[in-house]
Amino acid sequence: MTEVNNKYKVLFVCLGNICRSPAAQGIFEHYVRENGMTDKIEADSAGTYSGHRGELPDRRMRNAALYRGFALTHKARPVSGLDFLDFDLIIAMDDQNYEDLMHLAPSVEATHKIHRMAEFLKVRKMSYIPDPYYMGVEGFSLVLDLLEDGCKNLFDTIVKAEFSA
Repeated sequence: MTEVNNKYKVLFVCLGNICRSPAAQGIFEHYVRENGMTDKIEADSAGTYSGHRGELPDRRMRNAALYRGFALTHKARPVSGLDFLDFDLIIAMDDQNYEDLMHLAPSVEATHKIHRMAEFLKVRKMSYIPDPYYMGVEGFSLVLDLLEDGCKNLFDTIVKAEFSA
């Protein structure tokens, strides 16, 4: 008999799945573990571009995240049509990712799962999570600051909506 996965599932999406989305996944998973919710919530990440398929996150992002205590081990993969069925929430890092996901969504219902990471920012309001790929060390640091804030607020939002009595 197959066991059905009843976990609440979140997918983080950026362009190549080597900087922002794997960092968001790692940070979000940290909050899930820290709060004892691994049996209830899980996360993954993907990219709208498939050119980095199978690669680890960018070395600079891995190093910057590890400095903060987040080990990023995800292997890049492209978004698939099944993701819209498998995940409860799909989080886009910027407007282009959001638009690409809206076009990939197989139904109007599926589009309701797509949200921008910026919706969950409280400390530093920005309309998107910038791509640090062509930025210096400060860019990776900024992205991690934003993702720590956004992922914490996203986690709190999910717990309140899905698991509070």
